[in-house]
Amino acid sequence: MRISILDQSVAASGRPQGAAIRDTLALARHCDTLGYHRFWVSEHHSHPTIVGTAPEILIAAIATQTTRLRVGSAGVMLPHYAPLKVAEQFRVLDALAPGRIDLGLGRAPGSDGRTAFALNPLANERPAQFPNDVADLMAWVHGEPLAENHPFRVVEAMPKGDTAPEIWILGSSTYGAQVAAHFGLPYSFAWFFTDGRGGQEALDIYRETYKPSVRHPTPNAGICVWALAAGTDEEAQYHYSSRARWQLYRDRGLYLPLDPPDLAMGYEYTDAERARIEELRRTAFVGAAPSVADRIRELAARTGVDELAIVTWTHDEQARRDSYSLLAVKLGLTTP
Repeated sequence: MRISILDQSVAASGRPQGAAIRDTLALARHCDTLGYHRFWVSEHHSHPTIVGTAPEILIAAIATQTTRLRVGSAGVMLPHYAPLKVAEQFRVLDALAPGRIDLGLGRAPGSDGRTAFALNPLANERPAQFPNDVADLMAWVHGEPLAENHPFRVVEAMPKGDTAPEIWILGSSTYGAQVAAHFGLPYSFAWFFTDGRGGQEALDIYRETYKPSVRHPTPNAGICVWALAAGTDEEAQYHYSSRARWQLYRDRGLYLPLDPPDLAMGYEYTDAERARIEELRRTAFVGAAPSVADRIRELAARTGVDELAIVTWTHDEQARRDSYSLLAVKLGLTTP
């Protein structure tokens, strides 16, 4: 099973938002030799916590500063854009790092409704066109003919080359699973986004309805989980306090930068909030590296996935890098 990384460029209180982008780049350089397979970056808009708004730009920077990792998007929110422009962007990225670029596609806005309209005045209509847009994008990315009588059939995406980005469909519902199965594309479920709800159903639908394609004769299913490892359970739970407090805010519809652990731990929570935090601590993949690695293996075996990506948030950037280093050893990706 291949193990990868999802980075979301999370803002931390007390630091400029631009630091989150630079931390993403530094993390990719750090992880380039740890044995991870892919390094993906997300796309969100007008979001005070997740400030990575332009994955195509981040991918270019990461691809030119790494040598082994596959680098890609998780994902490009296709309804915001013209498929041709996305195809051109990723053809250029593939020219920068031939054979190392992934193009993960999502249908969700990665933002609120108002922001979606700011990005595309046809935001109400574009999600319904997602399958057609995927078909056009696949053709342009691979330099293949568009559908017969397509109005843009003579249009080509440049630059051409011997390699092409690997296209994935990403999602947190069964819809994306069905689209991926229909086109014979790899599929990854955002397990961390739904706390696993609907994940097994989506994976089952993907495998059961999969139509083999030339590039992917068999299904390639993946999930992305949230995990944080440290030298001890206590240290891991300390750093997790920032994420736990953020989740309390999220439950109330507030999306804020990540607080430092000391601030999160010193806050006077209500009884209901303390109960919610204890519930989060019980279910989160947080703890000493061996136990977190075991839980990751168990979930991967239970879901039968071919790939698994790990996303980690910490206020302390060194703690995040250490977590990926520890898990790389305990998951057998690299030697101590």
